[in-house]
Amino acid sequence: MSADAVFQPIAQCGHTAQPEAAAYHRQWLVANDSGQWLNRELCPRLAEVTVELRLGYLVLRAPGMLRMDIPLDVIEDDDSVRYSMKVGEQIIDVVDEGELAAAWISNFVQVPCRILKVHPDTPVSVWPA
Repeated sequence: MSADAVFQPIAQCGHTAQPEAAAYHRQWLVANDSGQWLNRELCPRLAEVTVELRLGYLVLRAPGMLRMDIPLDVIEDDDSVRYSMKVGEQIIDVVDEGELAAAWISNFVQVPCRILKVHPDTPVSVWPA
């Protein structure tokens, strides 16, 4: 890993150079209510969301918003929050991070959407460009 490596814990949001973030690179994503993965082309405000790892949490910040903390290593085993969705050409399983996270990101980007964690059983093999 190079000294100037950057990682993007939430695909299409801000980057961090924290070395410990390597294990969490693109482990979350944002999707709209119809289950479509949102990238910066579809939702430019995602670029304004900054991320850092702190005390076991993914900490999100955005202009005009209070910070949002999401536990790093918790995977909900309740199947009611687990979904399948398409990212590029791959179908992956994701776990919804809940109503508070959804309200936070939806309020900031002004589009109803959700923060989803990529389930470790089906990681994204290739992210679309």
